[in-house]
Amino acid sequence: MSRLNLLEETRFEKLPVTVYDNQDIASKKVAQRIATLIKAKQEAGEKAILGLATGATPVGVYAELIRMHKEEGLSFSNVVTFNLDEYFPMKPNAAQSYVTFMNEQLFNHIDIKKENINIPDGTLAENDVAAFCLEYERKISAYGGLDFQLLGIGRTGHIGFNEPGSAPNSGTRLVTLDDLTRRDASRDFGGKENVPTKAITMGVGTIFKAREIILMAWNQKKASIIKKAVEGEISSDVPATFLQLSDHVEFILDKEAASELTRFDTPWLVRDCAWAEKTIKKAVIWLAKKTDKPILKLTEEDYNNNGMAQLATEKGPVYNLNIDVFNKLQHTITGWPGGKPNADDSQRPERAEPSIKSSIIFSPHPDDDVISMGGTFIRLADQGHDVHVAYQTSGNTAVWDDEALRFMEFNIDFAKSQNTDASGLEATYEKMKQFLENKSPNQPDIPELLTVKGLIRKGEATAGARFAGLADENIHFMALPFYDRLKVTNKVDFEDDIVETMELLRKVKPQQVFAAGDFADPHGTHKVCFNIILTALQRLKVTDDWVKDCWLWLYRGAWHEFEIHEIQMAVPLSPQEVKRKRLAIFKHQSQKDMPVFPGDDAREFWVRAEERTSETARAYDKLGLAEYEAMEAFVRWEF
Repeated sequence: MSRLNLLEETRFEKLPVTVYDNQDIASKKVAQRIATLIKAKQEAGEKAILGLATGATPVGVYAELIRMHKEEGLSFSNVVTFNLDEYFPMKPNAAQSYVTFMNEQLFNHIDIKKENINIPDGTLAENDVAAFCLEYERKISAYGGLDFQLLGIGRTGHIGFNEPGSAPNSGTRLVTLDDLTRRDASRDFGGKENVPTKAITMGVGTIFKAREIILMAWNQKKASIIKKAVEGEISSDVPATFLQLSDHVEFILDKEAASELTRFDTPWLVRDCAWAEKTIKKAVIWLAKKTDKPILKLTEEDYNNNGMAQLATEKGPVYNLNIDVFNKLQHTITGWPGGKPNADDSQRPERAEPSIKSSIIFSPHPDDDVISMGGTFIRLADQGHDVHVAYQTSGNTAVWDDEALRFMEFNIDFAKSQNTDASGLEATYEKMKQFLENKSPNQPDIPELLTVKGLIRKGEATAGARFAGLADENIHFMALPFYDRLKVTNKVDFEDDIVETMELLRKVKPQQVFAAGDFADPHGTHKVCFNIILTALQRLKVTDDWVKDCWLWLYRGAWHEFEIHEIQMAVPLSPQEVKRKRLAIFKHQSQKDMPVFPGDDAREFWVRAEERTSETARAYDKLGLAEYEAMEAFVRWEF
């Protein structure tokens, strides 16, 4: 691409952005740049002064630096580091401290001198923090400033812990954390109430002085804030926008984090497009939303006035384009998610044959099935398909401690009412109670407590699946091993999870597999579960003929819906079906009112589910299609 074309394509972007296919490639590129700097400084007999970040984003960079140290002899003997931030108060040996993080992810594995490591001190008395911060700044200046600053970005737009409202010339200081930042950290601390309300952070002004600044971001969760940081106006509401003022900054992203930038999201606004079918569909739907018109009312003037003259010229007349996209959307709508028997299926999203399908719904947590696709679940069962549900994890972390004790108390009372010896139950109860009285934040539960919590979720899931119309033999509790392993280590092998999934698929031999495709799940479980299913199907495709007739459908849950242009099957729900779905969700009583991990949405799961599906229905209606009470949406995944 010529420089002129590149400038045109990136004209909405106010700072340099490099996009890589995935975060692994990007992390290695950043690590190579750091290694090059270190080596250049070594050759000059100088120290390399690095500003380092914590969190999930830089982990791949640190892993590659460790590999280069061990396999290529990269030395860190001349490196001095200054970390961006630390929670306050925070003991350095706490599991959540950034001292622990940096030691585990980098420092313990390289030859850096301990005296060259600088991390804000979370153990200070608050009266001593201001003096410490001044000394932190003085020490950075004494080394001549930072040669290289590595950054991530929070969903508030913070860099370091410079939350909205931070000044562009701010220095190292004590700050109050935004509520969203604390919610995002809640899983590491065993609940938001355990997350510190304050932190010591390097300031925006300090970061800005670095001779090279790299901000990295991965995955869809960061896409919206990246768009604001890269294309938005400079504002203290999004502190990362201050980086637009630097001549030494670069954003390094994977495709998902870059997906909402104009050149990727609406490319017709910045360059001539190769108008493929998917791009045309997306563009026409975008135009209808922008002009607030039904698709069939869009005019040539609408196209010309909104950057789509090329499409109108090359693929018009525009009315034909409108009709084509309208028909494509109309053909996604079906009341027969398992296919309509004895019907022409050429314009339907699912096959008519076999008329009775074997279908399996994989649910990462014990309630994702009914929350995400409860109406379709019930419809498949009502229409006579052989429907199975597989709960991939026990969900035993998402039950309140007092709820587990209440169930134990019930069991003890029931045993006594039946004149059964309850001494064993009472001993277990006392053990659990004593553990909970001394439990520290984010400490893994003892096995007895996990068992009770898992059984609570299992009972609720069974009730929900029965309500949807399933026989007990079609309800499968997998409790895949990775779920409990990830509570104690990030280094997990998924082979036994994959093998177990393959065995279940071989048993059911489904024509339809439904899997959670909501990869913005803040806990990451959905993505892990999907990867296990995908790997299992790919392996089976090599050996088992039935897999060739198996289709994989993705659904999304309580977090957010597919975009309208992505949807390939939309299942409309009547008011009565919406109510039945709600009642199925209500079977999950431990998740009612206030679940343990609500994410950053205060609404109950059943409310989120109903509003999400009604929003999808309204979106179809505004585009000029039939008006329904609600719609559940699906995308087919080729494997």
